[in-house]
This record gives sequence, C-alpha cells and structure tokens, in this order.
Amino acid sequence: MKNFFRWILNPPLTGPKSTILLRLMAGGVFFWEGILKFVYVNQGVGRFTKLGMPFPHFTADFVACLEIVGGLLLLSGLMTRMIAIPFIIEMIVAILSTKISLYLGTSPLPLPPAPPQAGAWAVLHEIRSDYAQILTVAFLLINGPGRWSLDAILEKARMRSPRFINIGKERLNPAGRPSNAISTHV
Repeated sequence: MKNFFRWILNPPLTGPKSTILLRLMAGGVFFWEGILKFVYVNQGVGRFTKLGMPFPHFTADFVACLEIVGGLLLLSGLMTRMIAIPFIIEMIVAILSTKISLYLGTSPLPLPPAPPQAGAWAVLHEIRSDYAQILTVAFLLINGPGRWSLDAILEKARMRSPRFINIGKERLNPAGRPSNAISTHV
C-alpha cells in the first residue's frame, strides 16, 4: 500500500509537453459539466433523480463539486494521478447507470433524438464522450501530468531548495545545528 501511495504522489514529470492538450480536454469537460449540474436542474438533481441514484440532491452536488475541483486540478496539472482515480470511478458509474438501460430500451432519460435510439449502436453512439474521458484520464493516471504542469513546477522548486542552509563556511542542518557539531544530549 505504501508503494501505491508513493506511485500516486510521485508521477513522472518528463512526459511530452503535448500532454497539456489531454489535460485541457479532460479537465475542461469535467469542469464545465460540474458547473452545468448546478446551473441546470435537469443535468444535476433531475438527472440523478430519474436514474434512481440514492440521495439525488447530495449525490448531484457531490459529483458537481468533484468535477469542478477535479477539472481545475487536471487543467493545472496538480495532483493529476490522485484526481484521476475518482474520475475513472465516476465514469464507470456513469456508463453503468445510463448505458445499460439505453441498450435495453428502458432508459428513464430522454432517448437520443435520432436513430438508433436503443440497442448496441445507440450505446456506442452515446458512450463516445464517456469513452474519451475515461481513456484520457487513464492515460494521465499512467503517464502523469507532463512537463507543463504545476506538479512539474513544484517538483523543480523542491529540487532547487537546499537541504542545508549555508552560513559562512559552516553548514547548518535543517534542525538549525551545525552539521559538524557533536550532539550534547545523552
């Protein structure tokens, strides 16, 4: 478990600069979809109620906040791996809660305006944005946020900060004692 957290908290930051395009795509979509859940009832509480989600008011607000905050994190490239995990879970839940009933033709949500309106082809057509989001976030989970990210900037700053503070010729360790000093406590 310790290795998992180390992996999550230390993403590779040497990926191509073009990774920012994937972050902009996924982060932007999550961000504005989160805002839409607050602005339009049919996208938030109404949708969650129709789908039979437990506690639809709480669930819609929670998901909206997750998408807004998480979208901003993806856009900035901060804690990318950490936010990717709940986004992948969210997208799996979204697919399972909306696409199975669409396949069966029993969806409580409005059917697509043009054929196909049910069955496999309807699911494949309607799943396209979910599919793009989940694969993009999975890519970011595996490969990290890239070079143009806040994670990379913060890592560079952390690497530049000295572990010891130079004062004249004597070096102090982080505790404030000279590094060549002999400990006086027993």
